[in-house]
Amino acid sequence: MDVGVIRLIVPKSIELSIAPYLLEQTMYPVSCDDENRMIFNKEEIDRSLEKIKALAIGMGWGSGKDNEKILTYILENKDIPCIIDADGLNTLAKTNLNILKKSKNKIILTPHLKEFERISKNPIEKIKENPIELAVDFAKKHNVIILLKGSTTIVTNGDETFLVKRGCAGMATAGSGDVLSGILIGMLGYNEANVKTVAAGAILAGIAGELAEKKYTDISMKASDTIQMIPEAIKKIRN
Repeated sequence: MDVGVIRLIVPKSIELSIAPYLLEQTMYPVSCDDENRMIFNKEEIDRSLEKIKALAIGMGWGSGKDNEKILTYILENKDIPCIIDADGLNTLAKTNLNILKKSKNKIILTPHLKEFERISKNPIEKIKENPIELAVDFAKKHNVIILLKGSTTIVTNGDETFLVKRGCAGMATAGSGDVLSGILIGMLGYNEANVKTVAAGAILAGIAGELAEKKYTDISMKASDTIQMIPEAIKKIRN
């Protein structure tokens, strides 16, 4: 998805390694510890989030000792749409979830089943038995939008629920969830952070994945192949 400006917030220790790959994006390096993990610095966080319309947090974040402090500060003090995925969800699972309901942010959580087990404290067997009800209950209780990944993706805010049956077996590969979060953050650059926007993002990702599988097969396709098919997926949706 194309947006006006993308800002990648990374530990200072890896900025030179990442810089050659950033052709269209901008980068904001922040302080880190000896293990190359972000440390909490209020002033740096505030500056890094200036004038942004939406934030995605967690992909490739790792398990730094200050992650919980950083996430808590953002949820308590900012007022921006916020997608929490991957290590962001693992960090959230360690916090008091009451922070979600109190936050000014419009929060979108994008867990797979195991991540939803961690944040909801429900055994994965129970989630598999009744995923829709549990996703709806969690979204309503914590005032968030849940996108629960699966063969049928469930998108709900607790009041409205959409079942997205797009995608393919070839998308069950490392990085596909990151692609989805990237599509969602791109859509939030132009659209309201609501359940319909999130469901539309899941549909777009699913169709792009289907097109990638058709071209590369379910065995050989990679997550980056889904990215390459986003323009074709948009054409298909428009038609």
